[in-house]
Amino acid sequence: MQKKRTTLKDIARATGVHVSTVSRALDPTERKSITPEVVAKIQAAAERLDYRPNRIAFGLRTNRTMTVGVVIPDITNPIFPPILRGIESVLEPLGYASIIVNTDSEREREVRLLEVLRDRGVDGLIHAAVLRSDPSIAKAAQDGLSVVTLNRRVENSNIPYVINDEDMGICEMLRHLTKLGHRRIAHLAGPQDLSTGQLRLAAFRNAAERMSIDIDPQLIVTAMRFDEDEGARCSRELLASGYDFTAVLCANDRLALGCIDVLRENGLDCPSDISVSGFNDMPFLQLARPRLTTVRIQQYDAGITAASILLRLMNAGADDDIPLETVLPVELLERESTGPVAAQKR
Repeated sequence: MQKKRTTLKDIARATGVHVSTVSRALDPTERKSITPEVVAKIQAAAERLDYRPNRIAFGLRTNRTMTVGVVIPDITNPIFPPILRGIESVLEPLGYASIIVNTDSEREREVRLLEVLRDRGVDGLIHAAVLRSDPSIAKAAQDGLSVVTLNRRVENSNIPYVINDEDMGICEMLRHLTKLGHRRIAHLAGPQDLSTGQLRLAAFRNAAERMSIDIDPQLIVTAMRFDEDEGARCSRELLASGYDFTAVLCANDRLALGCIDVLRENGLDCPSDISVSGFNDMPFLQLARPRLTTVRIQQYDAGITAASILLRLMNAGADDDIPLETVLPVELLERESTGPVAAQKR
């Protein structure tokens, strides 16, 4: 015979408190209004009676599913596991489950998966694959879905976003290269339909102007994706152009790794012939040789920040002030892939 499911009323009878008190004590967002002693007593009874919350009933009563969609652009990119861990460190203790989807950086797939998440009734969305112009996510936010974008932003919208200090990171890297004597510096730019690519390219141009560094437009090559294959393609284009350069500032680490591979294929050493730098400091980067000079972003903390803002957004009152922009600090890491410009190339 099937065992009867334990209810809130059963826990209330066992503890001698009202059902509403039991409900609040078992809700991480509501239990702060009850004394810790009462919460502990109710939780102990719930565990003893093998209580399992009825999420369907909860959803019907509150119009919430306790699920959050997390959209990432590339499941093979090592920067996302720390970000996802940061997100779940905030959401999981409060009873939320994350539904993670991967867009492969394809617009049609992103639109389709967004509809899937909305059909599933997610309470909110953390979107790390959003395009600079993204009508589908803008409409979702306009329809009342709580949305936070991470590492990227949607232009001309009121969707809160968490990004890195792209300007500071690029500026510090360019200053590092110039201190090593480099003046002919190439840039492998990220995709320009992504705010990350656009902001880092703009930062490169602005920093060069502030430092009075003359950047040849022919030494800027734009990638279609943030991956090693595009880093290799762009690097081959640079070498084939015939324009001289002594350093390559790449818009992310994966572009830089592709660049170093192509230099090696062409008999060029990094950094004695050409210095190469990245951006992000993705996990396992220390295993590559030479070890990559890069800009470290806050991956785990970025996930925490985005999830915390989403929680505020999902539970916001009329007077709550949710920040539109959150910019996280970055850190320059000097490693082996950058070095002084060769004397004959000065």
